[in-house]
Amino acid sequence: MAQAKPETTPPAMRPDALLEVRHLTKYFPVYGGLLRRKVADVKAVDDVSFFVREGETLGLVGESGCGKTTVGRAILRLIEPTSGEVLFRSSVLADASKGEKSVVVDLAKLGKERLKRVRREVQMIFQDPNSSLNPRMTVRDILAEPFEIHKMGSKAEIDDRIVELMQNVGLRPEYRNRYPHQFSGGQRQRIGIARALALRPKLIIADEPVSALDVSIQGQVLNLLEDLQEQFGLTYVFVAHDLSVVEHISDRVAVMYLGKLVELASSDDLYRRPKHPYTEALLSAVPIADPDYRRERIILEGNVPSPLNPPPGCRFHTRCPYAKQGGRMEKCSTESPQLRHVGHDQWVACHFADELDLRGVEPPAASA
Repeated sequence: MAQAKPETTPPAMRPDALLEVRHLTKYFPVYGGLLRRKVADVKAVDDVSFFVREGETLGLVGESGCGKTTVGRAILRLIEPTSGEVLFRSSVLADASKGEKSVVVDLAKLGKERLKRVRREVQMIFQDPNSSLNPRMTVRDILAEPFEIHKMGSKAEIDDRIVELMQNVGLRPEYRNRYPHQFSGGQRQRIGIARALALRPKLIIADEPVSALDVSIQGQVLNLLEDLQEQFGLTYVFVAHDLSVVEHISDRVAVMYLGKLVELASSDDLYRRPKHPYTEALLSAVPIADPDYRRERIILEGNVPSPLNPPPGCRFHTRCPYAKQGGRMEKCSTESPQLRHVGHDQWVACHFADELDLRGVEPPAASA
């Protein structure tokens, strides 16, 4: 693992934010030739910025390979970011003797010991419960491990906490001596959720937590996450590719394309009034629960460019139907659009967002 950069005093962050990501970048080097020299970089995440308010759920969506999971892992330093700031409002690092209730830290630059302490407040739910749980450990051992690593509580106190955790996620405590393979997929994901809750975190990165589950179970797990958020005051970054799921659980939604953030808006604004052509195309594929309603699906031309050699200018211009109209191609293909505020709680990275009249997801009542 790469060494963290020296800690410095982090800059001020938004007063209403629990997490603020600034210019986050993650490049993966590509080596080639007989001497295995670096020949290129895979630009998995390239200058991504967003914030998450305390108590809200931010959905992070996009096609497979767009970099959304890499963003989540870079926030937690499960992979080291190449550059950027990950500002977090921590309570465990606050100095009570100075009257501090919380202190802003840059997770990207924290040293090993301080990062370990902060991880009590920032946890992750992984996508695949089969691979994220150790098959050689019982549920009791899996849930006890966070307490043992952070040296929190006696054996009796840990056992009591494990019973409480299993009850919180809808599992029977008497099953705590079973192994993961003895549970269904939905139950295994509940174990993963319980593990993430163990140390009472403030922020949870949920990496596609329902994509590996049956549709009938997805709703149960989503409802559980919402109940836990209300009960414990949690803040979520919810990574997903299913826009129907994201709409159900998210307060705001951030859309990624080829390592870049292209739109950030409240859930209602994004689904009803999108400002970026890529968001419009994604929303056109969202099913509507009305068999009599028909709408035109937007089929994007071509393939997603390689993050090894992304196109210049706007990364979406090679597939954007609007860039090919009205003489827009020259600007779209040469100038990279910046994420800018376009009103209310909505930001977009598109040169011509103010000119475009894009379609969102029509409510079922509109078909009447």
